[in-house]
Amino acid sequence: MQDAVAVPGPANAAATFYCAATGVYASTHPPVALPSDPSLSLVQHIFARLPAARPDAPALLDAATAEALSRADLRRLVSALAAGLRRRRGLRGGDVVLLALPNSIAFPVAFLAVLAAGSVATTMSPSSAPAEIIARVRDTSPALVFATPDNVGKLPSLRVPVVLVPDAFHLADDGAPEFAPFRELLLFDSEPLPAPPVGQDDAAAILYSSGTGGRSKGVVLTHRNLIATVELFVRFEASQYATPACDNVYLAALPMFHVYGLSLFAVGLLSLGSTVVVMKRFDAADAVKAIHRFKVTHFPVVPPIMAALVHATKPAAMPLESLVQVSTGAAPSSGGLIDDFVKAFPHVDFIQGYGMTESAAVGTRGFNTSKQKKYASVGLLAPNMHARIVHVETGCCLPPGSCGELWLHGPAIMKGYLNHETSCAINDGWLRTGDIAYFDFDGYLYIVGRLKEVIKYKGFQIAPADLEAILIEHPGIVDVAVTSTEDEEAGEIPVAFVVRKSGSGLSCTQVMEYVAKQVSPYKKVRKVVFVESIPKSPAGKVLRRLLKDSLAASTVAGPTSYSESNSMRHSRL
Repeated sequence: MQDAVAVPGPANAAATFYCAATGVYASTHPPVALPSDPSLSLVQHIFARLPAARPDAPALLDAATAEALSRADLRRLVSALAAGLRRRRGLRGGDVVLLALPNSIAFPVAFLAVLAAGSVATTMSPSSAPAEIIARVRDTSPALVFATPDNVGKLPSLRVPVVLVPDAFHLADDGAPEFAPFRELLLFDSEPLPAPPVGQDDAAAILYSSGTGGRSKGVVLTHRNLIATVELFVRFEASQYATPACDNVYLAALPMFHVYGLSLFAVGLLSLGSTVVVMKRFDAADAVKAIHRFKVTHFPVVPPIMAALVHATKPAAMPLESLVQVSTGAAPSSGGLIDDFVKAFPHVDFIQGYGMTESAAVGTRGFNTSKQKKYASVGLLAPNMHARIVHVETGCCLPPGSCGELWLHGPAIMKGYLNHETSCAINDGWLRTGDIAYFDFDGYLYIVGRLKEVIKYKGFQIAPADLEAILIEHPGIVDVAVTSTEDEEAGEIPVAFVVRKSGSGLSCTQVMEYVAKQVSPYKKVRKVVFVESIPKSPAGKVLRRLLKDSLAASTVAGPTSYSESNSMRHSRL
């Protein structure tokens, strides 16, 4: 395993990263100088940072076809498409372009070209339902939509022009008629336009948060926010390793329409000169093949991908020996899954990270050394970032070792929510994350649960993640999610949605008894529902709102549901 090059702080590190007088946690890493030029845009910054040497080195590779875009191709295509958008489509500063695109080597080109044209990009899943697309168009009023032949048929009747984008540029060059409008946008590479008047404080992207805590909202990120992503997340993390970043090969299986994938594969890594191998969608067998074929060194994942890798490979036969680092984020990883992964791939530096759409994916990153490996932690605060742990009832700031709501402050924090400028998520520059967390005495952050997901049982607080960590260890359970439902006596009771292992005869009573033996009485699971799968976002987050909705819609307990409160009566849910 290749360890990070730095060493951990002193044993009394708490004295250096926590100020009791202000209740503020600071990064244990030295600050990073950020560009001060207010007229700098993200695309200018990326290409200024991209190494000039080896212009023919691959920047983007298609995992299925091995089609490559070199660093020189990337510069040329972004410039040409930006010019085409302005000259042929008449885009102006501040216009919004909707990208309803899957992962492809064309995605980063399209995203960066929109920004280079002075416009604002908003991304969404290419498999979005028509109603979701209508809502996004109504919310953002785009001047143009980028789509694909696979999803254009699902687009509702919009009064917005649609341009089809190919997965690969050879398809545009082959003269396919459906890509003619896109091909025309690329004809202006020999006629560069002066850079539009866009600066660091202007909006660059409108990304939508997962909505797991309520209705999905548009997060407005500025060029300054995304420059901070480049420097404080992507480039800083790469600097912690001895190998030159331009020699790294990353596998892009995470969706680029989500902030996690976007920040890496369409933004930060392109400034390093690393090679990004793009998968249209994740498939475990195809990922293993791509890792071997392209000698992938870094694989950013979410927990479901981790689990699929463990189950899809036999380490003795397929050790994935080229892998140096696997990093996970966007959703919690269970202790059992982490243990399984580390045992399966002991040569890999495994880290967790924490970030939000609202923080442009900047927050914390894991930091292992030869003497200290805190796999359960989401890591240390990124440079230039500050945090508070706030008591959810008193509002007091809490010291290391105490749980409370995590607040973040720094240059990556969003400008605000689209059409929700007065949202209480921002308090005097501090982002209230809604996550319950604590710092240990070395400055490592641990996420305990969500504030809105915390279950209040007779006044006691129960973190669903605590119960999930216990349940997932049961040999008859392959996946689980815990949420709550209202109860007349207790206020709320914990409900476990369980996916049983195939052929398992596990009963609801057995599940509840299994938990009851391992927790305080108030933490017991009071109801169990067996399901075929747990609904999750593309990033791997459990969609607890959908589980709650399913409970609210159910009026009678069926044979796969059991409530402890009174097994003789029908459920009220």
